[in-house]
This record gives sequence, structure tokens and C-alpha cells, in this order.
Amino acid sequence: MEGLSRASVYLARLDPVKGAEVGKLRPVVILTDQEILDVEPPVVFVCPLSSQSMQQFEALHLELAPRDGLRVTSYTLVEHCRSVCRKRILGERIAQLSSDEVEAVIHRLLRLIGK
Repeated sequence: MEGLSRASVYLARLDPVKGAEVGKLRPVVILTDQEILDVEPPVVFVCPLSSQSMQQFEALHLELAPRDGLRVTSYTLVEHCRSVCRKRILGERIAQLSSDEVEAVIHRLLRLIGK
């Protein structure tokens, strides 16, 4: 696998799950800063994607148009952002978010935590 890069979308195996967490094999956006990624940390901070958005979370979800290997309209599930072992990241990059999209995700994450 190539080195991970911030704002890139990869497939990740998010099972096993607890309670209402999202799981299964799904695309995730890497949010860890590139400077930290360059030293290959054992865990990375990710935002899972889904093809569905629940209305009560629409203020936190960013719609992403299909691109590259991301074949359907997807939504960032900011309320499910978490750290995962980099061993959960599978294969090569499948898509890339723009810098504006990453900033929008970060803005939504800050809103979630009350900033």
C-alpha cells in the first residue's frame, strides 16, 4: 500500500462495531494531518462515508459527488469520526477530496464538539 495521504478516500474495514457505530467495509476520508501521516502512525483519524444521510444529521453531513473510485453520491458521517488502526485501511486510494471539502468536514466536526 502507498503511504496514506490526508483528504484521500480509502476502503476501511470498520467491524466489529459496538451499539450504533457504523461498520462493515466502507470508504473513509483520512483527516489526520499529513505531517503526522508521514511518520506512519499506528492509528489514523478517519471520517466514514455512506450512500445515505439521515435527516437529523444533515447539518453534519457533507454531500460528495461521485469521482474516481467513489461511484455513488456519498455523505461524510462526521458524527462517526474516529481513530482506527492503519491496518484497517485496505488497498490504494480510491478518491480525493478538495481542500474546500476537507475544510467543510473539519467545520462540521468542530460544530459537533461545540466549537
